[in-house]
Amino acid sequence: MSAKIIDGNAIAEQIRQEVAKEVEELKAKGITPGLATILVGEDPASQVYVRNKGKACEKAGIYSNQHTLPANTTEDELLKLIETLNNDPKISGILVQLPLPEHIDSIKVLNAISPAKDVDGFHPLNVGNFFTIKDFADMKGLFLPCTPHGVIELLVRSGVNLSGAEAVVVGRSNIVGKPVAMLLLANNATVTICHSRTKDLGEVCRRADILIAAIGKPQFIKANMVKDGVVVIDVGVNRIQDATSEKGFRLVGDVDFEQVKEKASLITPVPGGVGPMTITMLLVNTVKAAKTRR
Repeated sequence: MSAKIIDGNAIAEQIRQEVAKEVEELKAKGITPGLATILVGEDPASQVYVRNKGKACEKAGIYSNQHTLPANTTEDELLKLIETLNNDPKISGILVQLPLPEHIDSIKVLNAISPAKDVDGFHPLNVGNFFTIKDFADMKGLFLPCTPHGVIELLVRSGVNLSGAEAVVVGRSNIVGKPVAMLLLANNATVTICHSRTKDLGEVCRRADILIAAIGKPQFIKANMVKDGVVVIDVGVNRIQDATSEKGFRLVGDVDFEQVKEKASLITPVPGGVGPMTITMLLVNTVKAAKTRR
């Protein structure tokens, strides 16, 4: 029997309605959450992401301020803008869209954002706090990384019991792999992180009650790498050629969806799974920043 599909769009919409209600309550107290986004250059994918963030903010009642800068913007110019936004009382959160042009030091830029406005959760102070807290309930006051937090929300709101579950994370990036592993640990799962040097990856994956795929390799996880009844969260977004598509390509995840859905109990599609959750959790963090603003 095929797996039940985890509908990321539906769960994201549910959370966005909750966010909109919180925004109404804050506005009644004279507080309007505000998100500033910074886009440097003309990367088409980044333009789409930033535009979608602006639309999501508008729908939730969050003030949105977008700064689109030319690709030849200097690092100093970008840092000065961030300093201005750090001191702007209308701005609760700041997001710098990555990747940045090669002449700009991304780490230096991200570190320049005030930890109190770091709604992406990338500032070293926020990362340090996140990695030193043991229980998920105690993390609620932190800016949790958006995509990993979205993964946990998908699992919890789909009725998956994380406590005691054997979770395998395929991928060890700072953006997804490592933080999602920490969030799973905080929810009392037993966690294994796999990577390119893992011996017999298939054997490790077959132990998983919950499998998180975040490696950026299209359709890498096959049916013979998972056990019956596994819960699969596919974080990957990859373009593959498809002559039958009007665009000449289609999006697929890191999991071979058609194969694996026949063995899984729950599975996220690509698109329509994890993707909608990332912007949603950004809204959650922006409201959280507004609540804690002094």
